[in-house]
Amino acid sequence: MDMLLAVVIPLLFSPLVWSGYLEYDQNVLVPKDWTRIGRLRPTEELELTFALVQQNVDLLEEMLKAVSDPDSPQYGKYLQLDEVASLVHPSDVSQKVVRGWLRSHGVTNCSTVYTQDFLQCTLTAKVAETLLPGSRFQRYVRDGQSIVRSSAPYSVRDDVAQHLDFVGGLHRFPPGGHKPSTASSDLKKRQRDNGFHLGVTPSVLRARYNMTAADVGSAQNNSQAVAQFLEQYYSPSDLAEFMSIYGGSFQHLSKVDRVVGTQGTGKAGLEASLDVEYIMSTGANISTWFFSNPGRHESQEPFLQWLVLLSNMSDLPYVHTISYGDDEDSLSTAYMQRINTEFMKAGVRGLSLLFASGDSGASCLHMAGEKNSFRPSFPASSPYVTTVGGTSFKNPFKVTYEVADYISGGGFSNVFKMPDYQVSAVASYLKSVAATLPPKSYFNVSGRAYPDMAALSDNYWVIINRVPVPWVSGTSASTPVVGGMFSLINDKRLMKGLPVLGFLNPRLYKLKGQALFDVTEGCHLGCFDEQVQGQGFCTAPSWDPVTGWGTPNYPALVAALSQ
Repeated sequence: MDMLLAVVIPLLFSPLVWSGYLEYDQNVLVPKDWTRIGRLRPTEELELTFALVQQNVDLLEEMLKAVSDPDSPQYGKYLQLDEVASLVHPSDVSQKVVRGWLRSHGVTNCSTVYTQDFLQCTLTAKVAETLLPGSRFQRYVRDGQSIVRSSAPYSVRDDVAQHLDFVGGLHRFPPGGHKPSTASSDLKKRQRDNGFHLGVTPSVLRARYNMTAADVGSAQNNSQAVAQFLEQYYSPSDLAEFMSIYGGSFQHLSKVDRVVGTQGTGKAGLEASLDVEYIMSTGANISTWFFSNPGRHESQEPFLQWLVLLSNMSDLPYVHTISYGDDEDSLSTAYMQRINTEFMKAGVRGLSLLFASGDSGASCLHMAGEKNSFRPSFPASSPYVTTVGGTSFKNPFKVTYEVADYISGGGFSNVFKMPDYQVSAVASYLKSVAATLPPKSYFNVSGRAYPDMAALSDNYWVIINRVPVPWVSGTSASTPVVGGMFSLINDKRLMKGLPVLGFLNPRLYKLKGQALFDVTEGCHLGCFDEQVQGQGFCTAPSWDPVTGWGTPNYPALVAALSQ
């Protein structure tokens, strides 16, 4: 019965007919890699996150545009957390209605955040299923991980629905991020050959992107961060060893300055190791934070927990890189729109959020009647983050020019309209390659297009569990590399008394490719069918939906952005 509901209900709901269903279009299918092991006992506790409707979201968007546009007199005049809170906090009526509704069901163990727009409450399964009609909480397992989710859509009372965006902790199975891939062969013995590296290391990155040993941070008030989810931990000893082997001649740190969350005691994760080792070697000598969101409570959504943390911390690093994403079509519109607002809240505070574009090219949504379409990823498709795609060396063992990595995620959102800052660039691309574009039925030509830029994503060396691992690939690698470079540029701006870069895209698109190496060779993956035969989009001069504007030419980027 549960599976029948999962298949049929999302197709039948509409906001007009089912007003009490906050996430009527949320996909509630259980992913194949999760196994249901049973219904929760009525007395078992879980934690849910109630996202209260915010005020002044339109004004927040206007403020973000103003502080992010270098031609605006408000450029760089970022808000403090208390100013963001006073702007967007829910109305007194919303808070009264939601809290009163919870209390009427005996739910009093709740905490809020500084911006007052999230309530996190602990309650029993029985109370939760009464509070949210339709919900049925089950426990699922995958690879030793246990999680609690509802196997059916939930609703709330009509008088409460207008005061909530969504309730977190019911759906959204963790996708596991953009997992980097590794080669099976053991190349440790060939790790070095007279200074020549078989694969990408910090020295190779610095050579390709024209960075010198002097390109390191020095500002005392600068910092950067990576965020990890789902039992992904880094090992301090791995990081220290990585820096001792690959740190080269540039000044660097070998320790993370702050861990936010709980570090696990198990083996280090490849994703976490890759991210922290490369943001700290590109953004060298800059204080680095590690956000660890393991989902200590089974009903938490780790990605949502990270966003809640951002809404509750007044002191945060300026650059955050995140290698995480999910298919747009698997998420509710209400959820994605609210997450977009959280990104705007970060942007008006001067934070730069960089997300990996994904490792499935344009991806593919297989539909009935062989009418397939490309499958955009979120948050990569958000207009309010900077999305990083991937490239490869033309010759994988030489520092040559770059071509598109066929896995590089990219395409057009089916949910978010194209933001003003990229309209001209995307129109030029569509016009220049009109004759060779995939059929228009495969993508939304008016949607937010991504990625925004790219970097090498192929053949990385990573130290994990004290072992050098070769040939690690994915946009999980390119994203922290780019993030580290923007941290260095922030460093130079701070030393000059200038504001940090904040939301990058408006300024990045105004450069029109200046200070970036244009990638004009290669295509990425698409649907394997008769229409497109496995190919998505292809690169072209200037911006394209495979590599964005291209890859960093660091000194030129510094010159363009540090004043």
